[in-house]
Amino acid sequence: MLLKRIIPCLDVRDGRVVKGVSFEGLRNVGDPAELASRYDADGADEIVVLDVSATVEGRETMIETIRSVREVVAVPLVAGGGVRTVEDAARLLESGADKVSVNSAAVRRPELIGELSKRFGRQCVVVAIDAMNRGSEDWEVMVDAGGTPTGLDVVDWSREAVRLGAGEILLTSRDRDGTGIGYDLSMVGLVSEAVAVPVIASGGARTAADLESAFEAGATGALLAGVLHDRITSLRELRLELAAIGRELRPC
Repeated sequence: MLLKRIIPCLDVRDGRVVKGVSFEGLRNVGDPAELASRYDADGADEIVVLDVSATVEGRETMIETIRSVREVVAVPLVAGGGVRTVEDAARLLESGADKVSVNSAAVRRPELIGELSKRFGRQCVVVAIDAMNRGSEDWEVMVDAGGTPTGLDVVDWSREAVRLGAGEILLTSRDRDGTGIGYDLSMVGLVSEAVAVPVIASGGARTAADLESAFEAGATGALLAGVLHDRITSLRELRLELAAIGRELRPC
């Protein structure tokens, strides 16, 4: 059985880490390399770096940011934002990323997932899904940094993404992002049941109990951002609390 992962996320805009609530009201919270170095030292299992405005602004991927983060961390690094082609992904991998994340471009051109998987291997391809709740156990895929509805069902799109070659799903609740009220466990559970690849829960975490709930729902990874950036808690504290309730994690 795969050990569960605790994964800090760095949402980057114009070379700075930002954080908001429900993808809005973004504020500057620090330098990507400085935060990544702190999280690596504190016991991160992996670090995700996403350029949150590249797709909306039509910019290319953040090569220099990835290089600077790679220089200071030893853990696996996932990079995404503005990845539209195999060449975009190749530049990120050459700059130090271990995996690439695709979101809006994959929805608009699903064959991109297969192209990436064929070129780099399924294990390198993370399909990020931003979801908005439409009612009881009904979630819609959103693109363009969560600003554009697609009409796609999240569970159906998760299945299709894996069929096309995704090796992992990064599942973010737009409704819960930055709220600290916990992950959308119903959505995490349904997607985890629907696919045979790792699922990372994202959006709403604040406590070790939130992480454990996501793991119990089927997630293999739990992503955090604002609670770490604002020092509400730390990776060391979370790991200790999870160990105290018997959750086995990767040794630091």
